[in-house]
Amino acid sequence: MSEIRRDNKNRKLLTGESQDKEGRYRYKYNDAFGNRKSVYSWRLTESDPYPKGKRRDISLREKEKNIQKSLDDSVSPNGGNMTVLELVQKYINQKRGVKHNTKANYNFVINVIKKEEFGAKRIDTIKLSDAKAWLIKLQDDGRGYSSIHSIRGVVRPAFQLAVDDDLIHKNPFEFQLATVVVNDSVTREAITRKQERDFLKFIKEDKHFCQYYDAIYILFNTGLRISEFVGLTISDIEFENHRIKVDHQLQRKRNMEYVIETPKTEKGARYVPMKDDVAECFKRIIENRKKPKVEPMIDGYVGFLCLDKNEMPMVALHWEKYFQHIREKYNSIYKIQMPCITPHVCRHTFCSKMAKAGMNPKTLQYIMGHSDIGVTLNTYTHLQFDDALEEIKELSLKEAKKVCNG
Repeated sequence: MSEIRRDNKNRKLLTGESQDKEGRYRYKYNDAFGNRKSVYSWRLTESDPYPKGKRRDISLREKEKNIQKSLDDSVSPNGGNMTVLELVQKYINQKRGVKHNTKANYNFVINVIKKEEFGAKRIDTIKLSDAKAWLIKLQDDGRGYSSIHSIRGVVRPAFQLAVDDDLIHKNPFEFQLATVVVNDSVTREAITRKQERDFLKFIKEDKHFCQYYDAIYILFNTGLRISEFVGLTISDIEFENHRIKVDHQLQRKRNMEYVIETPKTEKGARYVPMKDDVAECFKRIIENRKKPKVEPMIDGYVGFLCLDKNEMPMVALHWEKYFQHIREKYNSIYKIQMPCITPHVCRHTFCSKMAKAGMNPKTLQYIMGHSDIGVTLNTYTHLQFDDALEEIKELSLKEAKKVCNG
């Protein structure tokens, strides 16, 4: 039978506890990885007085409780010595089947973290205040809110992975971003119906830009994403059924490689209704489409509607530049300036028009290809006082008619 060990006050010492000749206590244990560790204190219990001339510290038994809590939670006391950069890289490396734009965003985040001192810090040392301070620093350094939102959108789940792997106790990035950094992003608002009419009229009457009229009219009147529009092929335009088949999108990487991807959201695959005026635009595009020497084929898709001078499909960047040049010429002629209009503004304008017209939100969600009804409903928050006044007047007229007919 082993001898019961006691301290110099004749108190029983527990397993792993000992006391040296100078009176200092020691506790030996194995960490979560099986490594032998030791902690020390000049006091055994919290009620023991502090020895004269010795550093004030919590008692050995208090340290044992903290250690045991970490072991019970299966959390490594040192966080695996992993840095923030290593953690984010580990998180990204586990992602499979991500789209081109998502990969580009991952690379952006990695490049930002590599340049930051924060990226070299150990994850087990990052506190809530540290995470907030870093995002504030990014904004002070000139990063926009949308960029910081993207960075945090990768770092937060990466830290959650560390929590799930029992490397740290809490996720320091679990907080509302807007409470920490100022949202200075410019909201891409829908343009008015007059602005839309003036913009389209200018394009139609311009000798150079008129070649883009039909495509831009379609964007304003279908709500298609630009990546969906440039991915359309002749077979996707179903004139007999008055609909546009949307089941893919076209992207071009930085190395100029073309790729076909699935729609942006799970609700992205859909049929978009096609009015007669939109159908006429598609017919003109197909009729005026120059037949290339070699029909470009991308991931099995052929017959793309709009080709560039190299007889390759146009991509989003082409149309963003066309919109920019059209607006610049318009504003160089007219005193009343046209606001920034992009392909996405066309989509947002269409959504707002349909909302103002009273379209059922679920119907609008389907046409837009929104996976979350909340995204669609946010469009309704953009309606102004005049819209509310007009709707109240219409409802009042309906009620008056009911009374008269009653």
